[in-house]
Amino acid sequence: MKKNAWSLLLLVLAGIVLGGFIGTLTGGIPALSWLNYGQSFGLDSPMVLNLGILVITFGLTIKITMASILGIVIAILVYRLL
Repeated sequence: MKKNAWSLLLLVLAGIVLGGFIGTLTGGIPALSWLNYGQSFGLDSPMVLNLGILVITFGLTIKITMASILGIVIAILVYRLL
């Protein structure tokens, strides 16, 4: 794999998704529940734009957990090893 910004972005996104998934799975295990600890931020309720014949709904919420941070770090380490 050639080192470029796209491969780094792809690895970091994969690290975020896999880290979030692992954090969700380990949330019920007492010894690993710290992986699901994190902060959510974004829009609490979606914004609605009503144009009469067209209704558009905007919403974005981001949850950063310890597992997703570890996923990002591992993705960067993998990128450096390539």
